[in-house]
Amino acid sequence: MQALQLCLFVAGGAWLVTWLLSVLTREYSWVDRIWSVIPVVYLAIFAGAAGFADARLNTMFALSALWGARLTFNFARKGGYAPGGEDYRWAVLRERMRPWQFQVFNVVFISFYQNVILLLITLPGYTALTNRTSYGAADAVVTIVFLAFLAGETVADQQQWNFQTWKKSELAAGREPGRRFVQTGLFRYSRHPNFFFEQAQWWAMFAFGAIAAGSPWQWTVAGAVLLTLLFAGSTRFTESITLGRYPEYAGYQRSTPAMIPWRRSASGDRLGAARHDQQRADAEQGQHRHGHEDVM
Repeated sequence: MQALQLCLFVAGGAWLVTWLLSVLTREYSWVDRIWSVIPVVYLAIFAGAAGFADARLNTMFALSALWGARLTFNFARKGGYAPGGEDYRWAVLRERMRPWQFQVFNVVFISFYQNVILLLITLPGYTALTNRTSYGAADAVVTIVFLAFLAGETVADQQQWNFQTWKKSELAAGREPGRRFVQTGLFRYSRHPNFFFEQAQWWAMFAFGAIAAGSPWQWTVAGAVLLTLLFAGSTRFTESITLGRYPEYAGYQRSTPAMIPWRRSASGDRLGAARHDQQRADAEQGQHRHGHEDVM
């Protein structure tokens, strides 16, 4: 069986299995649970089709393995593989949809479409397999860039983990955290630096295929494009939920770019700080009123 046909067979099986598991368990994050694994499998198939003798394909496979190991670790420590570790956004959608609508959404988007993207982002490996040219200086540059993006995502996820751990400890101690969402470190320059670096790694992966073919005009760019569109839509939905929970998030949106790390807007900072101070003052005033009512 040829490499691409084998990948299509694996993708079809992944779609069927993740959909069946979602129906049987009523948890809808099974694609999330294979997200960091199955792209590595696809690139292993392409590298294996070349007998693991092609330097570029071996590099792509090795980089994907590093990406997958890091993402698996981060997903596991957040409880993603534990029973009940479903993405909180699916629960929000279930409340907004009729049951039959959500089931259609599940089979078409959650299970099928996301599995298609997970295959497409690895197809630059197919381009490299069908255009086996020597690994050169351009490949070395892309390798370094990929590792830089991987390091960036690692730092961003760790900063978010540190903040959430601190926030939980403050709440457990009965103290109100001064900040309700992370805004320091890389999050000072991007609201979602981890999302940015995640996408950037797969654009770098596409670059390997373009280098092998000698042209950036390759149909396998579809994977990186669709991944970016997926993150764009997911980010808007996620932020709509966050804004409903934390009204002060609007100031953060005004001051900080959504994805690409860049300098903050000073006017947005001032407006956000003023709104945050007003909200805290209102909350304290409300507590003061409630305190008098309790006494009376």
